[in-house]
Amino acid sequence: MAKEGLSEIWVYLSASPLTGLTITLLAYSFSHRIYQASHNNPLLHPVLISATLLISFLLITDTSYQDYFKGSQYIHFILGPATVALAIPMYQQISKIKQLWLPITVTMISGVSVAAISSILISRVLGASIETQMSLAPKSVTAPVAMGISEKIGGLPSLTAALVVITGILGAILGTKILHALKLKDHSIKGIAMGITAHGIGTARAFQVSSEMGAFSGLAMALATFTTAFILPYLVRWLN
Repeated sequence: MAKEGLSEIWVYLSASPLTGLTITLLAYSFSHRIYQASHNNPLLHPVLISATLLISFLLITDTSYQDYFKGSQYIHFILGPATVALAIPMYQQISKIKQLWLPITVTMISGVSVAAISSILISRVLGASIETQMSLAPKSVTAPVAMGISEKIGGLPSLTAALVVITGILGAILGTKILHALKLKDHSIKGIAMGITAHGIGTARAFQVSSEMGAFSGLAMALATFTTAFILPYLVRWLN
């Protein structure tokens, strides 16, 4: 009777949109505590831990992603305003951005092109299908835009979404270490590098280093998204 009662309770809870929202917030809060306890160790990034917890939960409870997303869509909706809010730290760095507009423009075009071309060519050499190659191409831009680009050029949006998250986590873990090894001191340069390669997750990591680095990372993320959407279809057509 007890098991049947618990089963009925779970059926009721799983049908509620608030369940997905609550589980997401609890998973991230717990992951963030672990991250802080580790003194912000990138290997224990809260996005990585919380995603692992949520995937495990969905598998154990046999909950479909569609049911889960009914609640988590509220957090998904907030991503838009949160991205727009990045304009505030960008505005605080507006004088430096004006001085660096030419290097930033050249970096955007070359960075986006190298990221897409290298992904396609390396996966092609390793024997990946055309569909997988196209899914990899936009992996360095923020997920909603990357999924749209992937669909347009013949990739799998769901695979692209997973690759975007992996790229962001790897960028957050390795990005600051690589930049430190290269002995780069200028936070604007480091921020642009993080924004181009690791989009939102890398930008969050950049803000932990300094507000200037975070501002330039947010700028680079936005410009890289626009640049990728504009030039990637032409690059794909040229490579194929």
